[in-house]
Amino acid sequence: MLETQLLPKCLEIIDDQIQVFEYSSTITDRNEIPDTNTIPLNDQNHWLRIKDVICVFFDMKNSTKLNANESPRVTADAYNLFTGTAIRLLNEFQSSYIDIRGDGAFGLFNSNQAHRALTAAVTFKTFAEIDFKRLMKKITDVDVGTHIGIDQKVVLVKKIGLRQTEGRTDRQNEVWAGKPVNMAAKLAALSEDGELLVSDRYFENFTNELTLKTCGCPNGIKSDLWSEVDTTDNSWFDFEKAYKLKTHWCEIHGKSFCEQILNLD
Repeated sequence: MLETQLLPKCLEIIDDQIQVFEYSSTITDRNEIPDTNTIPLNDQNHWLRIKDVICVFFDMKNSTKLNANESPRVTADAYNLFTGTAIRLLNEFQSSYIDIRGDGAFGLFNSNQAHRALTAAVTFKTFAEIDFKRLMKKITDVDVGTHIGIDQKVVLVKKIGLRQTEGRTDRQNEVWAGKPVNMAAKLAALSEDGELLVSDRYFENFTNELTLKTCGCPNGIKSDLWSEVDTTDNSWFDFEKAYKLKTHWCEIHGKSFCEQILNLD
């Protein structure tokens, strides 16, 4: 950068950041997702590494059309219902970290919460298919819905931003570097409305029939819940297979199945 290109203070900021870059980062391993208060900020080169973090990502279908075609009030109501419900349900299922990204939300779960993450996803999926779509049809002609993705892998985390300044704490945020959030978001983008797509490495957690077979309704015959999706030729992903779930909680057995699956963790 030349002094004739940028303002002096901007040049100083960029110079400082380059100096930080030139020092190697230090990494501390953690077994679980840490409390946000313990995620480093002051040490710009210090990151935490957590193994096998699970990300559940919810994305609203056709939100751009909603923003373009509808009144601000309709858009506000849609975001309140979709994102507000997602956050509260993720919290109810004890997600260790919850954040909002654009028109959706994601929750992070520890590796020993694989079944809890699934129940959170299917619960939101059930809400989105039964209530969200029904309520939105009352106020808009836009075909809204939901996309859901889940992935699991190692992440690095630290806070990036400014220390508290002038009474403001909103100029810093946690950054989750690694595959799970990005891959879960891409799986959500690949899914059709109402589908849940999960990576093969997350799917490996499921060995119990509760997570693999239907309850048998309406004819008493159990069938496979998941179908395989080939992602070999898709450059978005670093895994070869994903698995698709189209169903939501059964009207008769959903509550019972949810409770039993939660007990598998």
